Order: sequence, then C-alpha cells, then structure tokens
Amino acid sequence: MAIKSKREGNVTQKKNNSNLAQEFMIEEYTVDEEPFYVPVTDEVEMFEAAYKQRIPVLLKGPTGCGKTRFVEHMAWRLGRPLTKIKTTKGNSDKGSALPLITIACHEDLTASDLVGRYLLEGEETKWIDGPLTRAVRHGAICYLDEVVEARKDTTVLIHPLTDHRRLLPIEKRGQVVQADDNFLLCMSYNPGYQSALKDLKHSTRQRFVALEFDYPDQDSESKVIAHESGVNTPMAESLARLGEKVRNLKDHGLQEGASTRLLIYAGKLIKHGIPPRRACQSAVVWGVTDDQEVQKSITEVIMSIFE
Repeated sequence: MAIKSKREGNVTQKKNNSNLAQEFMIEEYTVDEEPFYVPVTDEVEMFEAAYKQRIPVLLKGPTGCGKTRFVEHMAWRLGRPLTKIKTTKGNSDKGSALPLITIACHEDLTASDLVGRYLLEGEETKWIDGPLTRAVRHGAICYLDEVVEARKDTTVLIHPLTDHRRLLPIEKRGQVVQADDNFLLCMSYNPGYQSALKDLKHSTRQRFVALEFDYPDQDSESKVIAHESGVNTPMAESLARLGEKVRNLKDHGLQEGASTRLLIYAGKLIKHGIPPRRACQSAVVWGVTDDQEVQKSITEVIMSIFE
C-alpha cells in the first residue's frame, strides 16, 4: 500500500475562508466540545477505571450502537478533547488536550501501516511514523475500529503495548518505543460479523477488559435521536419505536436490526422536510436489507407507526 509522506511542520489553516478544508497532523487533532452521549449502564465508570490503571479496553457491540461516540465522549471526559489545535503558545482551555487517534481496520492493513515505514523524499530516505507509533509517542488514545477486519499477523504487534511493558517494537529501525504515560489502547468489533476467518486470537482478546454494548432502550434512544437529528420529541419517540420493532425482526430473516445511526439519518431527512414514511424507507428499509420480503415487513411496521 502506497502512502504519501507529509512534510512535518506547522498546520496550515485557511483563515480567510472558514469553508475551506483544513489539514492537521494526526496527533494534533483534538475536540473542545463535549460529544453527546447517553450512558446505558456503567460503561463510563468502567472506562475511567481502566484508563486510570492503563488497562486496554475492548468494545463489543452491533453496528451503529454508539461505540465510536462513546470513545469520543470518554476522550473528552478524560481531559483529551478532539477538535482543538494545539499551538506553540498552548491551548485555549485548561488541562491537557490529548488526541484520539482512530484507525479504521481492514484486511489489507499491514504492520507498516500502523508502525511506520521508510519513504523516499527527494534523494533521501526518510522514516515516517505510523498512526500507532504517533499515538504511543504523544500519549493519545489509539482506537482500532473493527479490529477483526485486520490480519491476525498485524494485530499481534500490539501485544507488547497491552501488558506491563507498554512497549512498541519498531523492527525496521531496531528501536523500542516506551509508551507515554497517557497512552491507552482501545479497540472495537461487531460480534455479529465474527467467523472462523474473522475473529480475535485468544492471545489478543485476553489482553483487554471488555465492555459490551447494545442499542439503548427506547427512552434513551429517543433522546439521542432528538438531539442528533433535531426532530421534536414525539417524532423522535416514533423513530425509536420503529427501531425497536425492526430489531424484533432479527430472527425472521433480518441479519441485523436498524442502528441508532440510521434512525438519526431518518430524523435528519424528516427535519429537512422529507415525509416520515419516505425518509424511513430510504434510511431504514433500504439501508438494512435487500431482501424484498423483509423490506415488505419493515414497510408495514413503518406504515403502522407513521399513519
């Protein structure tokens, strides 16, 4: 996999036009506003305890149930926001702002993609740290999203980071990097997508404490939908009720129920003026399945809720 090198230096900001995209170094990307999150059980307290003891955390749960949002919320809660740029003059608020570095895992992800590689720059060969190495050096929370998608020989390299050693070997340079005190490794996966080919090795799994997630109850989910999409409370409650009913179809041909994310998308379409039935058809019916019989069943549920 070819990766272009990025010249180190100050972040270039487009001051004259706020609509233009900005580029940040990965370890400088941080959040100054609290990400909205509604706790379901004691996951907040458990994560805080794991962080204070520097215990790696594994998040398990279905698609769109809030795992990534939870990590963002915890990064903010632990004093490490996600959207503020650190400057040489310091940060605008008090406390240490440390980044959350997210890595979307896939089957072509190699150890070099995580740790780093040598790249040609002009007539010279230059070493470029990968995102995992940057997280280790700078004391970030490193979040490996959908880790089971990565090759097993790639995930093995995190083992020295997950025990008392907290070390990252860089074999190509003959170096070992000691993790910063603030570094924490966190990863997630969807148990529903597991198979013999896509599963965590036991030697990897038993290096983490695990937190199990599921879709929130109807009352909590309606609050999330209302906040994220902007629809009124009655509409949010109807969408949450739709989500619960669709998930009950999981044993009747539906592989996975409607996620909270899809319900929020439906709410955003409704907020923009799309009729509820049409919005739910696009976001939920066609979003969760291609099976026409299952689509018909979900459509009947939608028509019963949005009369």
